[in-house]
Formats: sequence, C-alpha cells, structure tokens
Amino acid sequence: FGMKEDLRKMEVGGVSSRDLYVKRVNPRVKSGRFMKLLPDYEHMDYRDVYTHLLHPYRHILGLWQPDIGPYGGLLNVVVDGLFIIGWMYLPPHDPRVEDPMRRRPLFRIHLWESKKATVECMYGHNGPHKGDIQTVKKDEFSTKCNQTDHHRMPGGRQEEFRTWLEEEWGRTLEEIFHEHMQELILMKFIYTSQYDNCLTYRRIYLPPARPSDLLQPGLFKGTYGSHGLEIVMFSFHENSARATKLTGDPNVPAGQLTLDVDLNRPVVLPDLEHQRSIEELSRLVQGVHEEVQREAEQQAKGTSATVRGVAEGPCGSASAAEGMEADHGACSDSCQPGPSTTTTDPPEAQPFVLPLGVMARNEVYPRTCRKW
Repeated sequence: FGMKEDLRKMEVGGVSSRDLYVKRVNPRVKSGRFMKLLPDYEHMDYRDVYTHLLHPYRHILGLWQPDIGPYGGLLNVVVDGLFIIGWMYLPPHDPRVEDPMRRRPLFRIHLWESKKATVECMYGHNGPHKGDIQTVKKDEFSTKCNQTDHHRMPGGRQEEFRTWLEEEWGRTLEEIFHEHMQELILMKFIYTSQYDNCLTYRRIYLPPARPSDLLQPGLFKGTYGSHGLEIVMFSFHENSARATKLTGDPNVPAGQLTLDVDLNRPVVLPDLEHQRSIEELSRLVQGVHEEVQREAEQQAKGTSATVRGVAEGPCGSASAAEGMEADHGACSDSCQPGPSTTTTDPPEAQPFVLPLGVMARNEVYPRTCRKW
C-alpha cells in the first residue's frame, strides 16, 4: 500500500492509511455485498482498519495458486470495503470460452467492534463460519476451516455432487453422455472435495510485458476436451513462448507446461485456400520437426567426434602408436608416464562416481573402478 511498516510511527503511517481508507475502504461507499452485516461500521477509525486488518494481512493480497493435486486453481485476494476476500476464479462453462470468468468466495477477513480481525470460511452453502489463515513462509499461506460440518448438505454426498456438478459444469450428469468424461468428472469431485477448503496457496507472479512480444502475456482460458475449460499463464522466455497450466487435469497437471513454441523457427504459411486444409498445415509442421531432428543429429555427431579426438591423446591414433614402437619410443617423453609403466602391478582402485544428472535409484552400481 506504500505505507510504513513500523507501527510505532502511527502518526506517519496514519496519514498514508487514512488516504487509503478514504480512497479504497471508505465505509460510506458500500460494496453492496457484505456491508449490511457490519455493526456500527461508520464509526470505525481508519487507524484500527489499518492496524488490525490491512497491515497484518497485507502479505496475502494478490494472485495465488492452490495446491490441489493436478487440478490447481486461481485465487485472487482483494480488499473489498471493510473486508479482505479470497475469490476463487473459475473458467466459464464448456464450451463457452468467450464468456467471462466466474468466481466464488472461499474466505473473508473483516473487523468487528472488538478491533480484532475475524477469519471466516465461505465454502459450502450454509453461510460463513469459523476459519483460520496462517502465513507459512514468503509467498505461501494456508487456510483452514474450523467447522467443516457447514460444508455438508442434507442430501449427503449425492446432493453435494449434483450441486458441485451444476456449478462446475453447468449441467447434470444425465446430460453428459460420454462415459470417459463422466469418470473424469467424478474423479475430480472426489479428489477436490476431500480438502474441505483446508488449502495451501503459492503466489503467482504475472510475466512482464515487452514491446517486442507478439501478443500480451498473461492469463488465458482454453478448451481441453473432456477436461473442460482450463486457465493457463502465457509468457515469453528469450526465444520461446510457453503456456503453463494454472488449472490442470491428470493428463497435464497444474504447474506443468502445456505449450512450448520455438520462436527461432517461424512457419511460412501458404495462401488462405491451403490453410483450410489440415493436411497441408500438418505437412508444414512435420517439415519443421524433421529439420529440428536433423540438426540435433548433426550436433550429436559433431560432439561425439570432438570427444573421440580428445580421447586419442597427443600421440594420435593406433597407427601413430605403431610408428611410436618402430621409432623405439620416440614419443616416450611426451606419452609415457615414465619407468613406472613397465611394472606388472594392477592399477590402483579409484572411487566410482555416477555421471552428472544420473540417479542411482535401485540400481546396483560398483563401488570402485580401475583405470587402464
């Protein structure tokens, strides 16, 4: 907020917090969602709002990704009136990718008359109830629901599943005819519902934009077949463009790359008439892949040739070694270590070390090796 973090200088911090209070959380400008629930909010002092609400929870504002296995998510924590609210953003219902994002509140923090911030869980359909927030470390915090019975519904798991399905997909199970899609949906419900809004969040940093970017980097939503619509973060990295999943599925989990574009190899598109043919476009892409493969093979051959040249040593190849014998050891000063090479004792054992990047796992590797 651009305010002083030293609470002992309340007069200095008070000016900044009052400025923020008037512009951002003035109680006379009602948000229309939760203001009517607050008792005597018009008489709250801006110092109390800053000291007991904004300052203690300033670190959780912004964009976050929940740790929900392969499914992930997108959370936005904002100041709304005299509340700090955590909104979970959801993509629109499949296949309406052009529709705006949906959102639902997961938790809220507000200030009561006791001048103490209260954390409430908003998960479920039985109203707000007791919750807790803990800052684990930098760029990470956790939420916990203390009354998970509020998440249950009178009709049991079946009613919870039907309600979740309508909110998540905008349809009933009977309207989903594909058997594999039904299995994926049921698996996601079972997996995600077990958390009961007790989640760990990690901060999301949006990628910077540069004038040379082909398009504005940031958050996008896209179609993923039976998995529905998902959210990705698109960014540029030197000579490549990448899309990383914020919401994922068992095939490509959240946090993994779903798209990696090599910007060094532009594809020259044919005229518009041929672009309508998927066979023609596939042929162009396949040609680029084959070119990349040929270059990789040539580079590998060049590397192996260099390694062989180094391994031959200063005396050259086997023919050079034969010439060395004919010259009665002319190269002995440069290639032979000295009289010790004439001994018949076996070479000294050396410790065996795995190459860089190779893991031992369960393999049984020798503990020592001998140099010859």
